[in-house]
Amino acid sequence: MHYYESKLRQNNYLREEAVTYAITYALIPNPAYRYFPLHGDDTSGDCANFVSQCLRAGGAAFTFNPRNPWWYNSKNITYDTWSISWAVAHSLYWYLKVNNELKLPGPKGMEVNSTVALELGDVIFYENTKGVIFHSAIITAFNNIPLVSHHSYEALNIPYTNSYQSYKMHFIKVYF
Repeated sequence: MHYYESKLRQNNYLREEAVTYAITYALIPNPAYRYFPLHGDDTSGDCANFVSQCLRAGGAAFTFNPRNPWWYNSKNITYDTWSISWAVAHSLYWYLKVNNELKLPGPKGMEVNSTVALELGDVIFYENTKGVIFHSAIITAFNNIPLVSHHSYEALNIPYTNSYQSYKMHFIKVYF
């Protein structure tokens, strides 16, 4: 048994609900959440916001811990507020990793070396040559390899290798 298998045995992540949400809103964003458009660089877009929504749909509780927060406060779109880790891919990656390493409340992410270990609802992060994680996508299907769905650009069930060009990819097992 792999280390991650024993650690994830009592996972409360509702993967099917997260994937159903992703499939529903991959091409047409959920109007209940603010949409973050691309601004021509690799520091903007809606990918982490979308992945966070999927994790929330899969049962993830908000964490308001000032040390490692992850939350979205819906008022009326114009006045919504959110944590950086909710909406920024690099911050979401570190939020999941830190929660795993420090055993903090909320969704956690364990990095694995291969896509073989991934399941529906796990997340792939894309890193550029500067070491910045600039994109995130959720696994919504398999066809020999993981197929992902994401925002900015909107995509549904595309091969993870056909998403953004990246220097490195991080494969994250999600659990609560």
